[in-house]
Amino acid sequence: MNKTHFGFTEVDEQDKAKRVGAVFDSVAPSYDIMNDMMSLGLHRLWKYFTIQTAAIKPNERILDIASGSGDLALGFAKQLGPQGQVVMSDINGSMLERGRNRVLDQGSAIAAVQCDAESLPFPSHYFDCVSVAFGLRNMTHKDKALSEMTRILKPGGRLLVLEFSTIWAPLKPLYDLYSFKLLPKMGEIIAKDALSYQYLAESIRMHPDQQTLKTMMEQVGLSHVKWFNLTAGVVALHRGYKI
Repeated sequence: MNKTHFGFTEVDEQDKAKRVGAVFDSVAPSYDIMNDMMSLGLHRLWKYFTIQTAAIKPNERILDIASGSGDLALGFAKQLGPQGQVVMSDINGSMLERGRNRVLDQGSAIAAVQCDAESLPFPSHYFDCVSVAFGLRNMTHKDKALSEMTRILKPGGRLLVLEFSTIWAPLKPLYDLYSFKLLPKMGEIIAKDALSYQYLAESIRMHPDQQTLKTMMEQVGLSHVKWFNLTAGVVALHRGYKI
């Protein structure tokens, strides 16, 4: 049986999705407040930058994968004309329900689809833009997920991947202290779940660095791939276009 990583732990591939699902079932009720606390609110600026970099045009079709609380989907919807379409998706039902309720509370009607990014239920060449924020690192087969995202893009369409990445080397000791000591403690106090935030810290370290992810995107058929380091590389936004 093939193995993969769940944080620093090696597990059977078939078990990873279950474990990741359990993490997000646990953190869903406190997801938004923990995002604000652990990033000092910077996640809002990272997502704003992503929305601006997407350069949405009126009447485009957009898919937001691993939509979570729907921040990107809401931002995209505000930039679309009346004929545009935004779809938010997530593999986790608890997170998707939270995101759907949040966008409804803010007066937006955005389609929500529960699905696996490694097997997307959409036709090829359908979307003008696909985004995934803080979700790729949790996927078992990242290459397969990137291939699926590329498949459903129209020629000339763009994929945006916002994800934790490799920080500027001089800041690494301080970042490690925060990640492995303070972050789990915050999770214990606020979310009553230290282990899920321990997994978060570990999953970031196991995620491909900026250059490796760029190469992976190119290998599935994306061109003009470039990344933007945000907050000294704590997060990177990758953008690529379908040939």
